[in-house]
Amino acid sequence: MTKHQIIDLKAEKISGGVASDQRHDSAHKHVDGSAIYIDDMPEPAGTLHGCLGLSTVAHGAIRAIDLSGVRSAPGVVDVLTARDVPGENDISPTGRHDEPVLADGVVQFHGQPIFAVIAETREEARRACRLAKIEYDELPAIIDVADVDRQGAKLVTPPLTLSRGDTAEAIAKAPRRLKGQMRVGGQDHFYLEGHIAMAVPGEDDDVTVYSSTQHPSEVQHMVSHALGVPSHAVTVEIRRMGGGFGGKETQSNQFAALAAIAAKRLGRAVKIRPDRDDDMTATGKRHDFLIDYEVGFDDDGKIHGVDFSYAARCGFSSDLSGPVTDRALFHCDNAYFYPAVKAVSAPLYTNTVSNTAFRGFGGPQGMVGAERVIDEVAFATGKDPLEIRKANFYGVGERNVTPYHQTLEDNIIQRIVSELEESSDYARRRRTIDAFNANSRIIKRGLALTPVKFGISFTATHFNQAGALVHVYTDGSVHLNHGGTEMGQGLYVKVAQVVAEEFQIDIDQVKITATTTGKVPNTSATAASSGSDLNGMAAKNAARIIRDRLADFAAEKYAVPVDQIEFLPNRVRIGNQQIAFADLIKQAYMARIQLSAAGFYKTPKIHWNRDKGQGHPFYYFAYGASVSEVSIDTLTGEYVVERTDILHETGRSLNRAIDLGQIEGGFIQGMGWLTTEELVWDEKGRLRTHAPSTYKIPLASDRPKIFNVTLADWPENSEPTIHRSKAVGEPPLMLAMSVLHALSDAVASVAGHKICPRLDTPATPERVLMAVERLRAEAARR
Repeated sequence: MTKHQIIDLKAEKISGGVASDQRHDSAHKHVDGSAIYIDDMPEPAGTLHGCLGLSTVAHGAIRAIDLSGVRSAPGVVDVLTARDVPGENDISPTGRHDEPVLADGVVQFHGQPIFAVIAETREEARRACRLAKIEYDELPAIIDVADVDRQGAKLVTPPLTLSRGDTAEAIAKAPRRLKGQMRVGGQDHFYLEGHIAMAVPGEDDDVTVYSSTQHPSEVQHMVSHALGVPSHAVTVEIRRMGGGFGGKETQSNQFAALAAIAAKRLGRAVKIRPDRDDDMTATGKRHDFLIDYEVGFDDDGKIHGVDFSYAARCGFSSDLSGPVTDRALFHCDNAYFYPAVKAVSAPLYTNTVSNTAFRGFGGPQGMVGAERVIDEVAFATGKDPLEIRKANFYGVGERNVTPYHQTLEDNIIQRIVSELEESSDYARRRRTIDAFNANSRIIKRGLALTPVKFGISFTATHFNQAGALVHVYTDGSVHLNHGGTEMGQGLYVKVAQVVAEEFQIDIDQVKITATTTGKVPNTSATAASSGSDLNGMAAKNAARIIRDRLADFAAEKYAVPVDQIEFLPNRVRIGNQQIAFADLIKQAYMARIQLSAAGFYKTPKIHWNRDKGQGHPFYYFAYGASVSEVSIDTLTGEYVVERTDILHETGRSLNRAIDLGQIEGGFIQGMGWLTTEELVWDEKGRLRTHAPSTYKIPLASDRPKIFNVTLADWPENSEPTIHRSKAVGEPPLMLAMSVLHALSDAVASVAGHKICPRLDTPATPERVLMAVERLRAEAARR
């Protein structure tokens, strides 16, 4: 044994198994700078660098293009245009053929890539891009969905309708009703590591692409289509990303395809790494929505019926706007039962960058609409919004059918909210804040408790599958590979814990290796909070196959029944004797037992009929709740998050330390989306917030002054997921809705809580101030 293989053969428990708190496998490398990202990899000799030439109009036909100055610029080796794409000039992830690698004849948003410069250095490529001379015949541009006439509007993908009951009748017959509109802003992913791809040409048609992507298999397919070669000629690899959040699910395709085209064309490695401005300008974001709603309710605040319309700024192509807007409708209920409901999506074409996946994938926008309706009912009835929330919660065994006709079978939201209400001392703090506001003229405080119910699974059923590859070497060490990608969320260490648990060996005996299409093919994106669920089960399947082979071998070799073979920590009990795991492996190898296996998993029970708007699209639901308290300055609109308490459940957590980090990070990212992160396009379609100087992500100082995060320790997933755990990637982001509604509560205090503030998002200090002034003026008129 080497010094890295010294193990305790008398240990009662392995180190690093399931349900133990393990640090992120790369945490120390992130801190000391030794974690290798694509831009840290040694470049092959002769590596070239690319830069994209972007359009300067939002919509127009290219009348003339002169790239002679670009081609003759210092260091330039080649310039690519649409006609240089050897295969198909399309990278549409949904196969709608509406997203070119490079614009051909027409540009459809300001910042759309038209050409690519390949030069000896990155700086030379960037400087050369500025020398292009392009003339356009400008065409009318649609920038904002608020300006779109819905009648006859162009859609990027067919809309969805969810319906249950007679909504119009329910609203009409309700004792009370109201309607309104809410604007929900978008969000830039602002990953620390921007997009990057490095392509290394091989012999024949082969090319290896190192891509910062959440979906290596899709990049493989897109590169092969653009090159006009079979998928087997393209290998895509990624060890880690410096953040993804959905922004690297489809947006990596363009950079990888162009790097690969140039590499094969020139016979040299090519790297493309856009700067932050170009990255923000040319890549898609979270969809912003315009939500119209009408609700019928009674004097107790019980909702009788609700009608939603979710219009989204999708951009110039379909990208993932169809499933994103679908998921917004799937979450228009959040945790609430609607006796009658209708929800319609409007995925609108605009002359802006094509929006894409972002943590929550439309679900957060749907839930924000649901919470606005709850607020409206609360203000109309003069009740605490928490009282209205609890009155409309889904029931257990009754009032439990969703707008898409799935029966809710695992509902625990009542207990989650009840426990948080008590642990956060909600009732006392509500009284204290009311007294404070009555005696404070300038500073007002607000408090809100909001729930989260989030569906887990890809709504496209075929994506709910995963593969894994496990090798056991003759010294007992294990090599693990699967289709999931690591973007900082801790997926790799969780899946390694699963394999360690299955073999009952210490986790340092399990080698985590880079995700590559050359080992595990046809994988799904690491998205939809499904990374641990899918890949953990696939890895468990592979390890179990090998373990069963070992058990059968040991039973035969030692002439004992197979049920007397037991895997103990770092050893195996065979009848009345015990041997080291590594020793059994050596014996199995000598007996020619296969020590490698490919595992597979597909999520059961899920199905979805989009045409009918009915099905069972989610395997299970994740639940949580948060309470936030804020202070606002009514003279400036500035505010502080004083305290947040979170209670969230992850089933039987695979790794509580990782899960707590995801909850904290998700909450802060959601808070940024709902408060400070504002995307602004001008009338010419130019993104004006394309750098950290103008786009404000949360700082460490913006986090709640008091931040209490607790994992509920009693729930266990009702479905047989990997060790009965639950997904934790996306659901925590929506916990930040409590901050938005606490701000709303503080604003409402200036008018005696008699007027719904109708705060749009992001609720920037400017919007808070305008809401304060609007409510004061309206209260004065009453």
